[in-house]
Amino acid sequence: MTIKCDKCKHDSIIYQRYSGMHLCKKHFMEDVERKIKLTIRKHYSVRKNETIAVAVSGGKDSSVLLYMLHKILGERPDIRLVALSVDEGIAGYRQNTLEQAKGLTSRLDVEHIILSFREEYDRTMDEIASWEREKGTCSYCGVLRKSILNRKALELGATKLAIGHNLDDEAQTIMLNHLKGDVARMVRLVPPCELEGLVLRIKPLRYVPEKEVAMYAYLNGLPLSTGACPYAHEAMRGEVREMLDDFEDKHPGTKYALLSGFDKMAEVLAREMPIGKLANCRLCGQACSGELCQACKLLQKQ
Repeated sequence: MTIKCDKCKHDSIIYQRYSGMHLCKKHFMEDVERKIKLTIRKHYSVRKNETIAVAVSGGKDSSVLLYMLHKILGERPDIRLVALSVDEGIAGYRQNTLEQAKGLTSRLDVEHIILSFREEYDRTMDEIASWEREKGTCSYCGVLRKSILNRKALELGATKLAIGHNLDDEAQTIMLNHLKGDVARMVRLVPPCELEGLVLRIKPLRYVPEKEVAMYAYLNGLPLSTGACPYAHEAMRGEVREMLDDFEDKHPGTKYALLSGFDKMAEVLAREMPIGKLANCRLCGQACSGELCQACKLLQKQ
């Protein structure tokens, strides 16, 4: 028997266990778009004459992010959207998603810039992965990717750097920081404030579950990348993902509860542990809290 949408008489395409709602295609897409628009309005209000850099890997999350920002802001002549993709140098993986990013930016007629680890750091992620080192491959990749994106966004005069982190990503990060006791890192997850030298990072998808991002991408003909990064298995995040997925399956709404609880604590954390004034890295000049930025610290060890 076909189950009908709870908001109209059309057939449902999804059952949201956390909300108890059956939704048809139209109302599902409206629900996703409502969450994204509300997040932007509540946390990341867009002013006049802004340049917004959008990190676009070519996967489902960043593709939906760019598509939605273009849908919301594309008609505004005072807003400039620039897609930034990073080629970390991961053989057999990144080139495929970069082709998808090129296709989407061409389809939307959005300016697209590809950045390279090889050009910026004189080494690829595959080369870094072969080093003897204390930290995992994903730690290096994450730090270096953030650094190169921030540098280019600053060069472009961007006022915001949009990242495609979804609800699952946010819940995993919060849980990871709890498990590691890393309160300082949790403070940096607090809905952002502007700091000189760092382009404001925004996450419009943070209230949309990963499965719903994937379905939205599919329904709108957006890229759905296949295959995981070959280094993903090294990260603790994978174990946390499995744990939270298991909790969500048994207790629908767990991920929303984790994010909601963190957001309620955010103001207290920000007051108790304010982010100090930033300095400039003595090697690369980027804003950081010490003498060297994290990217230069990692690269200096080799």
